Amino acid sequence: MTTNHKFFLNLAFQIADINLGKTKLNPSVGTVIVKNNSIISSGVTSINGRPHAEFNALNKGRSFKDSNLYTTLEPCTHYGLTPPCVNIIKKKKIKNVYFAFNDPDKRTYKKAKQFLNKRKINTKLIKNENFKNFYDSYFFNKKYNLPFISAKIAVSKDYFSINRKSKWITNSQSRKVTHLLRSKNDCIISTSKTINSDDSLLNCRINGLNNLKPDLFIIDINLRLKKNLSINRISQKRKTFLITNEKYKKQTNYFKKKGFKIILVKSLEKKIDFINIFKKLYILGYSRVFFETGLTFLNLLINYKILNNLYIFQSNKNLKKNGLNNCTARFLKKIKLNKKIQVNLNDDSLYNIEF
Repeated sequence: MTTNHKFFLNLAFQIADINLGKTKLNPSVGTVIVKNNSIISSGVTSINGRPHAEFNALNKGRSFKDSNLYTTLEPCTHYGLTPPCVNIIKKKKIKNVYFAFNDPDKRTYKKAKQFLNKRKINTKLIKNENFKNFYDSYFFNKKYNLPFISAKIAVSKDYFSINRKSKWITNSQSRKVTHLLRSKNDCIISTSKTINSDDSLLNCRINGLNNLKPDLFIIDINLRLKKNLSINRISQKRKTFLITNEKYKKQTNYFKKKGFKIILVKSLEKKIDFINIFKKLYILGYSRVFFETGLTFLNLLINYKILNNLYIFQSNKNLKKNGLNNCTARFLKKIKLNKKIQVNLNDDSLYNIEF
């Protein structure tokens, strides 16, 4: 594996990251086309999943004959809503194809190499340690037909999740990174309790990402969402769902008029109730879900072993008497915070816990 292979595959992953969480049930793929050791084209899977990255990189009016194609995921070989990417690779007379992962989709798995080699296009799988977890969510989707579930929590150095004297636990830089994490998911789930408390919009308030806010699901089993919230005034401009008990069907008319889509459930008390909601979300095309809730609800998700991923933002300050928790933070204190993400948060810290 040469230095150039590493460089171009790393670049392909950086391109794929641009649309991570915005391609529905399709994976976000990055592709780089190289000729004479120079990049002549690149592409990323389009928002909502089509066209694919290889097509976007090659569908241009120039010669790609004898070029090398670097792509993050095995090129597709099956016909779906669009023709397979191996067709355009063959048509454009690519010489070599390098990719970092086999596609777990049974229609393509380990078939690209066979197809391309028969057409005298050299194909090689090259593992990339720098991005070895990049497709964890996609692999989970394919294995279980469920969305990949992440969550975040902000805590003080002494593990309080509520500041009695301020709306915030962590600093403004941590909040910007939270907005970035939101943009890497196709929907956010919160609770009426959290939104009522903070009047939260749960969008992406970063220049360049303002229009990339994920769809919003609000869990409100007892229909207690306040009617004077900011979210009610903009729900028609953003796809917003309200999940509530079926006995409140008539009372949801107010929210329907405000643009909410209503999901009625019998209960939300057991793990199977959550799984049924996630199945429904996956059928609707959501592959990456981001929970932003309080500590009480987060405890429930962890106890039910629902989470795949947890981001913990931790301030470097102790709140002491100004700190409050609505339930125990015992599980947070037990977690070994040894997987620190290297990002500048101005004295705050960010940890990633995988379950």
